[in-house]
Amino acid sequence: MKRREFVKFVGAAAFLNTSTLSAGQEKKHSWEFEADVVEACGCAIPCPCNFGRRTKNKCEGSRLIQLTSGNINGKDLTGISFVATFHMGQWTRIYIDETLSSESRAAFDQLLETAFKGFKKLSHIIEYTPLLVEREPDTVLFTVPESTVKIALLPGLDGKPISVNGLPNIAFYEYTQYESVIHKHTSTSGEFSHSGTNGFTSRMIFAGSA
Repeated sequence: MKRREFVKFVGAAAFLNTSTLSAGQEKKHSWEFEADVVEACGCAIPCPCNFGRRTKNKCEGSRLIQLTSGNINGKDLTGISFVATFHMGQWTRIYIDETLSSESRAAFDQLLETAFKGFKKLSHIIEYTPLLVEREPDTVLFTVPESTVKIALLPGLDGKPISVNGLPNIAFYEYTQYESVIHKHTSTSGEFSHSGTNGFTSRMIFAGSA
């Protein structure tokens, strides 16, 4: 699976499309949400996959998703955070904030089955763990027991942030370019360590049903 295809799989195309339902088939789930996204991968800056282009590189990444608002089947999604660490087309490992309430866990289980179906399909593990996030004006750090990512803002003209609009993915609204400072993972699925590679922050906005 090419990186471009994988981005679609874990991004917009990872979401279960209602067009796949046969005529008259009942929709069991509906959702809408907004989320903050932070990611680092092993690609050079800028990562071509985020622009809808292919890369021949082996892509290893970690993505933090923090839901800031929304619901699934009327269940509140606000405050749910999780990390998906992946090796392109091979595996994902999903780490969910262990402080979530039982109600939030039930809502997330439904979301993982539907809106994040692509992540779940490739998952080697899905577990609740400690999840630390630290945001500073020019850096973002997130860590789970097996993955750590720290990215630093990549300055553009006059030292201002580099922002990109119109990228072909619903996870890439308000895309801002960063650079990885620390990007490492060690587990039974694999091991990697990168620095100076692509990083970004963005907004994800999505509504759907299945």
